[in-house]
Amino acid sequence: MQLQLPEPGADAQSASHTLQQLIAGEIAAAGGWISFERYMDLALYAPQVGYYSGGSAKLGKEGDFTTAPEISPLYGATLAHLAAEVIAASPEVDNVLLEFGAGTGKLARDILSELQLREALPRKYFIVEISAQLRAQQQATLAAFASVVEWLDALPESFSGVVVGNEVLDAMPVRLAVKAAEGWLERGVACDAQGRLRFEDRAVADLPVAQIPDADELPQGYLTELAPVAIGFMHTLGRMLARGAGGLAILPDYGFPAAEYYLLDRDQGTLMCHYRHHAHPDPFYWPGLQDITAHVDFTAMAVAAVEEGAEVLAYTSQGAFLLNAGIGELLLRTSPEDSLRYLPLANGMQKLISPAEMGELFKVLAIGKNVEWPARMLRHDRTHRL
Repeated sequence: MQLQLPEPGADAQSASHTLQQLIAGEIAAAGGWISFERYMDLALYAPQVGYYSGGSAKLGKEGDFTTAPEISPLYGATLAHLAAEVIAASPEVDNVLLEFGAGTGKLARDILSELQLREALPRKYFIVEISAQLRAQQQATLAAFASVVEWLDALPESFSGVVVGNEVLDAMPVRLAVKAAEGWLERGVACDAQGRLRFEDRAVADLPVAQIPDADELPQGYLTELAPVAIGFMHTLGRMLARGAGGLAILPDYGFPAAEYYLLDRDQGTLMCHYRHHAHPDPFYWPGLQDITAHVDFTAMAVAAVEEGAEVLAYTSQGAFLLNAGIGELLLRTSPEDSLRYLPLANGMQKLISPAEMGELFKVLAIGKNVEWPARMLRHDRTHRL
């Protein structure tokens, strides 16, 4: 399939070729084949040349995709409003926030700006960021809050406070599993005779198909993703919260519960790539210059956290979550008569909550321990679907 997408510049092409040589070298060293999980890890995170570790713009107009914080400051303000309420009502929850994978830093700035407005700045706002390039961008964005922001290289062993992980799980590398006549195979990555990257299926002993409900009943040719990295992250997150006195983690992302993730008509999986605001299915298109994502199996994420001692507080659509958390009231702090300020905010809110935009595609999973969760946040709750 020939993709009709914007051509990258010479420097970007050179960086991609360097990454492709790195990947080809690893494939050769591994005997001619690596898992797709390893390929995705290199494509996104290889030092200097991976998508998230390179220097190109990722978000907004100049990047490849747009996230909720980039659409409207009301998103961060709403999360701040909810976090402050939970902290005030929960004696065991410390006045500390932690964000995992903070992108440009805009969400952190919006959250901290709202908390400052409420005279409720946290004692600390930790950011776990593995990309040096993004960390530098965050430091510039958050210069006004330098006294409270601190960067970490990994999640702490225990934590009491509020954790935010906006679109974190979908960017974690996945394994690909395909049903063949002889059973489940792993779809990995090899090189053809010309050195081009291609898919190749192999039988492996450790493919975790137990994540798939009724895996034996799915038809031959069925392709899907398995998420051991994200599941491992959720075990770590759940354990971190369980070891703390009281904490909450809010995880907005796009995905489904397991019963909807592995439907018969979703037989080619959910893997998707994003390049210059074009979505397409080819993960080998200019490696290092495009994002590669997969939808989240929220059932697997919730189970992993619960196994470590955390509790599922809510699972619902992003639209319902934001409305329950008070985004409408925050919009009305700006007078509709002030159209220059009100209309952009109203349009942004519509994109965030509308079922035709992000409101239904995106879901929010909230997990925690010793948290006073507001009763209104359970309106339209879908935890029973997990």
